[in-house]
Amino acid sequence: MIVSFVLLSTAMRTLPLGTAYTVWTGIGAVGALLVGVFALGEPINSLKLLAALLILVGIVLMKVSTP
Repeated sequence: MIVSFVLLSTAMRTLPLGTAYTVWTGIGAVGALLVGVFALGEPINSLKLLAALLILVGIVLMKVSTP
């Protein structure tokens, strides 16, 4: 968790807070989904995959829209 906060503070040197936090939470959400599916054997369906894809698209759009 400490590493996560260090990386967030590093990202905030070049990104605005809103963008950095959005990317940070999005990566955490998709990462939690992947850990649940691959490490814990949770079931995955097309709706969950679509949700993860939309989160990733949102992360990319937030980063691209930041000057």
